[in-house]
Amino acid sequence: MTGMMTGLMTGGRRHLTRSAAFALSLLLASCGTLPQPFLGKPGREGAMLSIPPPPILIVPPPRTAMLGDHAAHLYAADLATALVDQNVPCVARPARKNDWRLSITASLAGQTVIPHFALIGPNGKIYGGYNATPLAAADWEAGTPANLDASAKAAAAPLAQRLAHINAQVQHSNPASLENRPARVKLGAVTGAPGDGDHALALDFRRALPKLNIVVAHHTDRADFLVTGHIRVTPQANGSDLVELDWVVRDRNHHFIGKVSQLHALKPSDMSPYWGDVAAAAAQQAALGVQQVILNAKLKPASPAAAAASPPTKAGQAPAS
Repeated sequence: MTGMMTGLMTGGRRHLTRSAAFALSLLLASCGTLPQPFLGKPGREGAMLSIPPPPILIVPPPRTAMLGDHAAHLYAADLATALVDQNVPCVARPARKNDWRLSITASLAGQTVIPHFALIGPNGKIYGGYNATPLAAADWEAGTPANLDASAKAAAAPLAQRLAHINAQVQHSNPASLENRPARVKLGAVTGAPGDGDHALALDFRRALPKLNIVVAHHTDRADFLVTGHIRVTPQANGSDLVELDWVVRDRNHHFIGKVSQLHALKPSDMSPYWGDVAAAAAQQAALGVQQVILNAKLKPASPAAAAASPPTKAGQAPAS
């Protein structure tokens, strides 16, 4: 089994040759992280909180923030809008059972008012908080739309950072988080290979995952990541075939996480009717690439689109990781 392997890497190309082994290179592209339950930029932490939250953070109108009823509703709406702009999916409404909510209070300090924010879990526990910059008491108590909107926008960015820090702390203590357990991968369809390639590649890929401390999931609802394989074969002038194998990694909500690409020049007889050792070597290297994509996904911050696209979950259930 001979030929030239072309390795595709981010930032450039490398050409490698091996005569004895089927070595394949990886394309690790567009790697992101898992959608967070309500935080868009959690840093390198995993996907789940220790107490399963809904996918949004609730901002109830404050009753003890030195604001009238109308102003309280305005401020909650302004703060929710400002937090969404900071990639924190949330909504202003009264809190219900099993909601994660942001409590807003205020205290008077001389001629200024200090707004206080506290993150409260469904169990009533306060997980942390943030004190906003003091404001002139007269401006705060007046409750004009312009003053409330300016206050909400000023508090949103540092509050979002504080919420991300709290989220990270909670996730680290969660035994079910991807930080503290092996990832679960469900292999979907492997298509396009000649001979028995589709079956052989899938079989060897599943065999390779446990050796990398990755659990093979047999049902989508138990998987953290979904992988599909796509094979394209292009005949070459010299009688060999250029074989491209793409392994696409998505999260369980089908959001794209990354891709592992492999290129190799093979003889048609290497793939038909049986792939044999070629499939075993290809699947092993593909599994190593998928492992790296998963690691990158856990280390990279989520995109605003991924955070906002998290589907609703039933109260009391963990959101999709």
